[in-house]
Amino acid sequence: MNRTASLHFMTATGLHTTQIQSIPLVYRGKVRDIYAIDETHWLIIATDRISAFDVILPNTIPGKGKLLTELALFWFAKTAGTLPNHLADIPLEQVLPDPDEYAQAVGRCMIAKRLKPLPVEAVVRGYITGSGWKEYQATGKVCGIVLPSGLQQAEQLPEVIFTPATKAEIGDHDENISFEKMCSIIGEELAQQIRTFSLALYKDAAAYALERNIIIADTKFEFGLDDQGKLTLMDEIFTPDSSRFWEATRWKIGTSPSSYDKQFVRDWLGTLDWNKEAPGPELPADVIAGTLSRYKEAIERLTTST
Repeated sequence: MNRTASLHFMTATGLHTTQIQSIPLVYRGKVRDIYAIDETHWLIIATDRISAFDVILPNTIPGKGKLLTELALFWFAKTAGTLPNHLADIPLEQVLPDPDEYAQAVGRCMIAKRLKPLPVEAVVRGYITGSGWKEYQATGKVCGIVLPSGLQQAEQLPEVIFTPATKAEIGDHDENISFEKMCSIIGEELAQQIRTFSLALYKDAAAYALERNIIIADTKFEFGLDDQGKLTLMDEIFTPDSSRFWEATRWKIGTSPSSYDKQFVRDWLGTLDWNKEAPGPELPADVIAGTLSRYKEAIERLTTST
């Protein structure tokens, strides 16, 4: 297969794994491939891989990486006045002058400052669902926070809550932790800063999204420290991979709401006899198409002015 045909094949079926040779590969994550540009910058490419229950599934969702990147860049620009982010102003052409390598990254990458990543995820919940719902059913708490009795699935919480988690290695599962545990891992002052910023970012974004009939039920952030020790947003924010997006007009408590995120995949996987360990099952064509259409609609709604 010649190079032109190879690139067409990559576009038609989705980009599962990048093949960049001119700069060194540092890490392949659940979705992103990270390359070292120099001692202070990364090239982060969002592939079309999809994970569920911390397992990378064998299929791609063609074009998902470009959609995630478009939305993440939108939110990074929108929140830049609240907190700095990892983006660096370096042209992709300068990093990848080879046309074939450039084609793998264009529209789906971020050129980012190297940060010292913090080993926790900052999770914010405005509604009770997912792992928080399961924990609440068992204990009446989420990450040590006592919630009112009698809450139903997908119900809006009386107050937005901050519920951190550990960052798992590929194949392992994230673990919800208490705020006190987070303080013991990274220090109380830094933990307090992250909680304050995370709650503020979520509340602003949730209000913006609701005007567009999308509920952001919960979300997660990742943070790092720059070379001056300043707290900085990294990875992605308010995308369908890092948040639960619900259709506001169809939201109903006591049910699993119609979603615009990969919950559509999780729900399908929940119908299978699968132990949630690798390797994951093959996704059927209708699940792939349904997932992609949900991503597209959410991104169009969120990035289009009302």
